[in-house]
Amino acid sequence: MFNKLAFILACLFSGALSAQTVLVLGDSLSAGYGLSSVDQGWVFLLQQRLAVVNGDRVVNASISGDTTSGGRARLPGLLAEHKPGLVLVELGANDGLRGLSPAQMKTNLNEIIGQSRAAGAAVVLIGMRLPPNYGRRYAEAFEGVFPVLAKESGVPLVPFMLDGVGGQTQYMQADGLHPNEAAQPVIFDNVWRAVQPLVGGQGKR
Repeated sequence: MFNKLAFILACLFSGALSAQTVLVLGDSLSAGYGLSSVDQGWVFLLQQRLAVVNGDRVVNASISGDTTSGGRARLPGLLAEHKPGLVLVELGANDGLRGLSPAQMKTNLNEIIGQSRAAGAAVVLIGMRLPPNYGRRYAEAFEGVFPVLAKESGVPLVPFMLDGVGGQTQYMQADGLHPNEAAQPVIFDNVWRAVQPLVGGQGKR
Protein backbone atom coordinates (compact mmCIF):
# COMPACT_ATOMS: atom_id res chain seq x y z
CA MET A 1 0.00 0.00 0.00
CA PHE A 2 2.74 2.43 0.99
CA ASN A 3 4.82 1.62 -2.07
CA LYS A 4 1.82 2.17 -4.37
CA LEU A 5 1.04 5.56 -2.78
CA ALA A 6 4.68 6.58 -2.99
CA PHE A 7 4.74 5.65 -6.68
CA ILE A 8 1.64 7.75 -7.42
CA LEU A 9 3.03 10.75 -5.54
CA ALA A 10 6.36 10.39 -7.33
CA CYS A 11 4.60 10.42 -10.71
CA LEU A 12 2.60 13.50 -9.81
CA PHE A 13 5.67 15.28 -8.48
CA SER A 14 7.66 14.36 -11.58
CA GLY A 15 4.90 15.77 -13.81
CA ALA A 16 4.90 19.04 -11.86
CA LEU A 17 8.63 19.36 -12.27
CA SER A 18 8.46 18.72 -16.01
CA ALA A 19 6.06 21.62 -16.61
CA GLN A 20 7.72 24.84 -17.69
CA THR A 21 6.85 28.48 -18.19
CA VAL A 22 6.37 29.75 -21.73
CA LEU A 23 7.06 33.48 -21.99
CA VAL A 24 5.44 35.45 -24.82
CA LEU A 25 7.42 38.63 -25.47
CA GLY A 26 5.32 40.60 -27.90
CA ASP A 27 3.38 43.71 -28.86
CA SER A 28 -0.30 44.48 -29.52
CA LEU A 29 -0.67 41.45 -31.81
CA SER A 30 -0.11 39.22 -28.78
CA ALA A 31 -1.50 41.55 -26.09
CA GLY A 32 -5.00 41.27 -27.57
CA TYR A 33 -5.38 44.86 -28.69
CA GLY A 34 -8.98 45.66 -29.65
CA LEU A 35 -10.37 42.31 -28.54
CA SER A 36 -13.29 42.33 -26.15
CA SER A 37 -11.39 39.96 -23.86
CA VAL A 38 -7.83 38.63 -23.65
CA ASP A 39 -9.47 35.20 -23.43
CA GLN A 40 -10.11 35.51 -27.17
CA GLY A 41 -6.46 36.03 -28.10
CA TRP A 42 -4.09 33.49 -29.62
CA VAL A 43 -1.95 33.49 -26.45
CA PHE A 44 -4.93 32.31 -24.42
CA LEU A 45 -5.56 29.59 -27.00
CA LEU A 46 -1.94 28.53 -26.55
CA GLN A 47 -2.40 28.34 -22.78
CA GLN A 48 -5.48 26.18 -23.28
CA ARG A 49 -3.61 23.80 -25.59
CA LEU A 50 -0.59 23.51 -23.30
CA ALA A 51 -2.80 22.86 -20.29
CA VAL A 52 -3.95 19.70 -22.08
CA VAL A 53 -0.62 18.74 -23.64
CA ASN A 54 1.82 19.07 -20.78
CA GLY A 55 0.67 21.55 -18.12
CA ASP A 56 3.03 24.33 -19.22
CA ARG A 57 2.12 27.78 -17.95
CA VAL A 58 2.03 30.78 -20.31
CA VAL A 59 3.08 34.26 -19.19
CA ASN A 60 1.96 36.93 -21.64
CA ALA A 61 4.48 39.77 -21.32
CA SER A 62 3.24 41.55 -24.44
CA ILE A 63 2.72 45.32 -24.46
CA SER A 64 0.88 47.23 -27.17
CA GLY A 65 3.23 49.53 -29.06
CA ASP A 66 6.38 47.76 -27.92
CA THR A 67 9.44 47.62 -30.19
CA THR A 68 12.41 45.27 -30.29
CA SER A 69 14.42 47.76 -28.23
CA GLY A 70 11.67 47.89 -25.62
CA GLY A 71 11.47 44.11 -25.46
CA ARG A 72 15.24 43.88 -25.20
CA ALA A 73 15.20 46.27 -22.24
CA ARG A 74 12.38 44.42 -20.47
CA LEU A 75 13.67 40.91 -21.03
CA PRO A 76 16.29 40.55 -18.24
CA GLY A 77 13.70 41.29 -15.55
CA LEU A 78 11.20 38.89 -17.12
CA LEU A 79 13.76 36.10 -17.35
CA ALA A 80 14.75 36.59 -13.72
CA GLU A 81 11.14 36.66 -12.52
CA HIS A 82 9.59 33.85 -14.54
CA LYS A 83 12.54 31.60 -15.43
CA PRO A 84 10.93 30.41 -18.67
CA GLY A 85 11.89 27.24 -20.50
CA LEU A 86 10.62 28.66 -23.78
CA VAL A 87 10.43 32.24 -25.07
CA LEU A 88 8.23 33.21 -28.02
CA VAL A 89 9.57 36.43 -29.53
CA GLU A 90 6.84 38.38 -31.34
CA LEU A 91 8.37 41.81 -31.88
CA GLY A 92 9.28 43.97 -34.84
CA ALA A 93 5.94 45.15 -36.23
CA ASN A 94 6.23 48.52 -34.50
CA ASP A 95 9.84 48.91 -35.63
CA GLY A 96 8.58 48.53 -39.19
CA LEU A 97 5.57 50.80 -38.82
CA ARG A 98 7.85 53.51 -37.43
CA GLY A 99 10.41 53.05 -40.18
CA LEU A 100 13.17 52.09 -37.75
CA SER A 101 16.41 50.49 -38.91
CA PRO A 102 16.07 46.80 -39.89
CA ALA A 103 19.74 46.36 -38.96
CA GLN A 104 19.10 47.64 -35.45
CA MET A 105 15.97 45.50 -35.22
CA LYS A 106 18.08 42.45 -36.09
CA THR A 107 20.64 43.41 -33.42
CA ASN A 108 17.90 43.74 -30.81
CA LEU A 109 16.28 40.43 -31.75
CA ASN A 110 19.64 38.68 -31.75
CA GLU A 111 20.31 40.01 -28.25
CA ILE A 112 16.87 38.81 -27.09
CA ILE A 113 17.64 35.34 -28.43
CA GLY A 114 21.06 35.34 -26.81
CA GLN A 115 19.79 36.48 -23.42
CA SER A 116 17.00 33.91 -23.48
CA ARG A 117 19.37 31.08 -24.31
CA ALA A 118 21.84 32.20 -21.67
CA ALA A 119 19.00 31.90 -19.16
CA GLY A 120 18.36 28.32 -20.29
CA ALA A 121 15.32 28.94 -22.48
CA ALA A 122 14.59 27.72 -25.99
CA VAL A 123 13.39 30.39 -28.42
CA VAL A 124 10.86 30.63 -31.24
CA LEU A 125 11.09 33.69 -33.50
CA ILE A 126 7.81 34.95 -34.92
CA GLY A 127 8.12 36.74 -38.26
CA MET A 128 6.19 39.72 -39.56
CA ARG A 129 5.60 41.52 -42.85
CA LEU A 130 4.64 45.11 -43.62
CA PRO A 131 1.68 46.58 -45.52
CA PRO A 132 2.52 47.27 -49.19
CA ASN A 133 2.52 51.06 -48.75
CA TYR A 134 5.86 51.04 -46.92
CA GLY A 135 7.89 50.69 -50.09
CA ARG A 136 9.42 47.58 -51.58
CA ARG A 137 13.05 48.23 -50.58
CA TYR A 138 12.30 48.87 -46.92
CA ALA A 139 9.72 46.09 -46.72
CA GLU A 140 12.13 43.54 -48.17
CA ALA A 141 14.91 44.61 -45.79
CA PHE A 142 12.50 44.41 -42.84
CA GLU A 143 10.97 41.07 -43.74
CA GLY A 144 14.34 39.54 -44.54
CA VAL A 145 15.58 40.01 -40.99
CA PHE A 146 13.49 37.17 -39.58
CA PRO A 147 14.50 34.22 -41.80
CA VAL A 148 18.14 35.32 -41.87
CA LEU A 149 18.32 35.65 -38.09
CA ALA A 150 16.50 32.36 -37.55
CA LYS A 151 19.00 30.60 -39.80
CA GLU A 152 22.02 32.26 -38.22
CA SER A 153 20.89 31.55 -34.67
CA GLY A 154 19.33 28.16 -35.37
CA VAL A 155 15.95 28.93 -33.82
CA PRO A 156 12.55 27.81 -35.14
CA LEU A 157 10.73 30.46 -37.17
CA VAL A 158 7.09 31.29 -37.69
CA PRO A 159 7.58 32.79 -41.19
CA PHE A 160 4.59 35.15 -41.00
CA MET A 161 2.41 35.38 -37.92
CA LEU A 162 -0.56 36.76 -39.88
CA ASP A 163 -0.42 34.23 -42.71
CA GLY A 164 -3.99 33.79 -43.95
CA VAL A 165 -5.09 36.81 -41.92
CA GLY A 166 -3.31 39.90 -43.22
CA GLY A 167 -5.27 41.69 -45.93
CA GLN A 168 -8.40 39.60 -45.27
CA THR A 169 -11.14 42.02 -44.21
CA GLN A 170 -13.11 39.34 -42.37
CA TYR A 171 -10.14 38.84 -40.06
CA MET A 172 -9.08 42.44 -39.46
CA GLN A 173 -10.27 45.21 -37.18
CA ALA A 174 -11.36 48.54 -38.65
CA ASP A 175 -7.81 49.93 -38.50
CA GLY A 176 -6.64 47.32 -40.98
CA LEU A 177 -3.62 46.52 -38.81
CA HIS A 178 -4.89 44.44 -35.90
CA PRO A 179 -6.57 41.03 -36.23
CA ASN A 180 -10.03 40.52 -34.79
CA GLU A 181 -11.46 37.67 -32.73
CA ALA A 182 -12.14 35.48 -35.77
CA ALA A 183 -8.45 35.63 -36.73
CA GLN A 184 -7.08 34.36 -33.43
CA PRO A 185 -7.45 30.60 -34.11
CA VAL A 186 -5.68 31.09 -37.46
CA ILE A 187 -2.82 32.93 -35.76
CA PHE A 188 -2.64 30.24 -33.09
CA ASP A 189 -2.30 27.56 -35.77
CA ASN A 190 0.51 29.52 -37.45
CA VAL A 191 2.42 29.76 -34.17
CA TRP A 192 1.60 26.25 -32.97
CA ARG A 193 3.31 24.63 -35.95
CA ALA A 194 6.64 26.01 -34.69
CA VAL A 195 5.95 25.54 -30.99
CA GLN A 196 4.49 22.03 -31.04
CA PRO A 197 7.79 20.18 -31.71
CA LEU A 198 9.25 21.83 -28.62
CA VAL A 199 6.42 20.99 -26.23
CA GLY A 200 4.87 17.75 -27.54
CA GLY A 201 1.21 17.25 -28.31
CA GLN A 202 -0.69 16.55 -31.49
CA GLY A 203 -0.13 18.84 -34.47
CA LYS A 204 -2.67 21.33 -35.72
CA ARG A 205 -5.88 22.05 -33.79
